[in-house]
Amino acid sequence: MKRERLEWLADNPFYTKRFAFFVGRRCRISTIKDVAEELHLHWESVKTLEKQYMRAQLRRVGTPAPRAIGIDEISIRKGHTYRIVVSDLDRMRPIWFGGTDRSEASMDEFFSWLGPKKCRRIQLAVMDMWKPFRNSTKRHAPQANILFDKFHIMRHLGEALDTVRKSEYARLSGTDRRFIKGQKYTLLSHRENLTLDGRRALKQLLAANKRLNTAYLLKESFGQLWDYRREGWARRFFENWRAALKWQRLQPYEKFAALIERHWDGIAAYCRPENKVSLGFVEGLNNKIRVIQRRAYGLRDEEYLRHKVLTCMLPKI
Repeated sequence: MKRERLEWLADNPFYTKRFAFFVGRRCRISTIKDVAEELHLHWESVKTLEKQYMRAQLRRVGTPAPRAIGIDEISIRKGHTYRIVVSDLDRMRPIWFGGTDRSEASMDEFFSWLGPKKCRRIQLAVMDMWKPFRNSTKRHAPQANILFDKFHIMRHLGEALDTVRKSEYARLSGTDRRFIKGQKYTLLSHRENLTLDGRRALKQLLAANKRLNTAYLLKESFGQLWDYRREGWARRFFENWRAALKWQRLQPYEKFAALIERHWDGIAAYCRPENKVSLGFVEGLNNKIRVIQRRAYGLRDEEYLRHKVLTCMLPKI
């Protein structure tokens, strides 16, 4: 007995492919549960139809051959369970989701999937300062420039500022503490992002504590490093910034300056014109993935999560 395959049928033969794509488009902005209730379907049927839609999206874009990649890890559940996400920074979309952790072996899986020929096309790799990512990239794409992500570096500086805040809180007592207590995010936020009350609290805090005032001004000024177009100018700025730490008794900042010194090549690489890419995309993608996870109250089906991540920036079909 021969069973004929009809092109217009979905993988689930009770539905057409056109209907499957309609369900997939609805699931881009709604949860499976909401779509199931709206269309009077079982949630498993909705999930199956959405998977078919996402597979069709991935088939349409084909296998990538990126020039610039962004590498980061995401946590998929509690207990330090990580997966690696690699993005194409020119096309502004994720291209690979996998690995079993954030080790060098897991990073090697991406380059094996991409193949030696396409690995040779990579000219730039943006990542945090995690050594296994760096080692794997150097081995599989030695011609690529390695650039450390600005947002991860600034996060280290924010942690140094918070350490100073905690030490000042511990040093002071009585009413002197009232300006510092509860002001962690006021200090870490950019001034333009603060509310009127936040700006008022920040002004009072900086006026009341000289060390925190100095630490805050140093934190705000450090972001200028990524505005320079020549490495020599960027280096001069960093040397002046580090010299400003002298006699300030800001040990967390001195540790941060030593960290920058050790990783200088991966920071100064951004000064070259060919390495000017959007550094915010990788961090923005992480936020988008967290929204996907939060909307589903966590995802246990890892294959489904992989499809959601890889298609989240693709156009509708």
